[in-house]
Amino acid sequence: MEPTITIYCKNTHSYHEVPRGISLIELKERMGIQLPYPVIAAHVNYKVENLDFLLYKPKDVEFLDASSPSGMRAYVRTLNMVLACAISELYPRADLRIEHPISKGYYCTLQWHPAHKDGEVEAPILTPEMISAIKQRMLMIVAEDRPIYEEEKQTKEVIRMFANRHKNESTIFETLGNPYCRYFRMGDFIDYYTNVLLPSSGYIKVFDLEPFQDGMLLRIPNRKNPTELEESIPQEKMFSIFREYNRWNKLLRINNVTDFNLACTAKKSFEMIRLAEALHEKKVAQIADAIAEKRPKFVFISGPSSSGKTTFSKRLQIQLLVDGIRPQVVCMDDYFVNRVDTPRDENGEWDFENVNAVDLPFFRQQMHDLLDGKEVELPTYDFTKGERVFDGRKLQLHKDSVLIIEGLHALNPCVLPDVDHSLTFKIYVSALTTINIDNHNWIPTTDIRLLRRIVRDYKYRNFSARETIARLPSVIRGEMKWVYPFQEEADVMFNSALIFEFAVLKRHAEPILQEVPKFCEEYTEAHRLLKFLQYFIPIPEREIPPTSLLREFVGGSSFRY
Repeated sequence: MEPTITIYCKNTHSYHEVPRGISLIELKERMGIQLPYPVIAAHVNYKVENLDFLLYKPKDVEFLDASSPSGMRAYVRTLNMVLACAISELYPRADLRIEHPISKGYYCTLQWHPAHKDGEVEAPILTPEMISAIKQRMLMIVAEDRPIYEEEKQTKEVIRMFANRHKNESTIFETLGNPYCRYFRMGDFIDYYTNVLLPSSGYIKVFDLEPFQDGMLLRIPNRKNPTELEESIPQEKMFSIFREYNRWNKLLRINNVTDFNLACTAKKSFEMIRLAEALHEKKVAQIADAIAEKRPKFVFISGPSSSGKTTFSKRLQIQLLVDGIRPQVVCMDDYFVNRVDTPRDENGEWDFENVNAVDLPFFRQQMHDLLDGKEVELPTYDFTKGERVFDGRKLQLHKDSVLIIEGLHALNPCVLPDVDHSLTFKIYVSALTTINIDNHNWIPTTDIRLLRRIVRDYKYRNFSARETIARLPSVIRGEMKWVYPFQEEADVMFNSALIFEFAVLKRHAEPILQEVPKFCEEYTEAHRLLKFLQYFIPIPEREIPPTSLLREFVGGSSFRY
């Protein structure tokens, strides 16, 4: 009799006896699983696996489509491999560089390998004709439905294989410290990705490739409706910030995590910390100088959760004082309505990200009173009681004063709709990751903020990693609705990411993430983050200055919060 195992399918909430060694794709067909969109991957005991994964023991299985975060990640990784393969076939001396997310897609460039061993790397110009040719080759690869295989060999052999394709380029395998490494193969083309891919190129149905700046924009499916493309949005200011930080990375001589790890191994981590912190301070000073030149009455500071807005505002205050300006600070969180009046989301939960969680009429009245030179008594929000209180703290603006208003909704035009633009200066703060794992594996900008939040919530708010991760979908929905649409309203943007911080956060985050139980939904994200942190060599934090933005999350700051 053929041996069987018991599988619990979370999609159907039912148990099934199936042959031992059955693949996920065979299980899907056997059960007739139908999701709103095509099945492309699965969670097996809360870990994402590809559809070729074989089941030998009892497992919980949940099939995924591209509308799920894990499914979309697998889809986009596979799309990247199709793009990289198309480029390798058309331009053998070129390598794809997926630089960073922008305009709801991914900005990509080409890097030519030198024709001779000691030659310089060329900077190719991507013409519309080249981009069109690449797209057509991608469509051909998709139509051929080429199988994608996950393979594993000794690390030294994998390094040799990739060295033959990427001349004079270090690979992530060199610093992982594993005896064996896995990689992916599609025909003769090999590549590396941080997690699972789809079974074949034919699963890629929705994408586009179009000219963008001096490169190209890889457009991906809409996360809510994967049968449609994400709507491309203009983000010129955001793009300029990414470009500026890429120039800074060149000063550091760091292009990817491999370069970073090799620099740490060579005992250059302290040099990186000092230079990165100096670049941060220089940028804050430049922003203060711009404010001093314009002389506004209101400086608005906004950005998504865990971007370091509070520390940024404190450092900005110091630089403004240097410029002869007396900064006063108001936190919009102190203007929250009482808890009982807080709006609810579609699930009936408190919606603290909603702009109507702020008492806008009261806020506007106090801001206008301050603008008219009146003295006001500022509120303080008691988050324990969920009530606004007054403790006698008063404020009046003077001729040389500027009011810094910090909050999630500070860039939303509805906050102070009738204040003249000449009286305002708007700053968008976010942690925009400036280092990638390698040319084809970027680091999501949300990961750095999530790790910051997990560490901070655990250290200072008594929240477990499981609780912080559980809250994440609601936080992201709020940011998508109330923060991101107003990014380009900013006069300037500040990138609060530090090139070394993953290596510092690693020491704090790993033990916290390891506490997440393996039997809960949140383990999927905890497991993904733990795998991601393995790419970094940890570094000590003793050289990080007490004014560093990172101190807001790991502790040791000289600022009071």
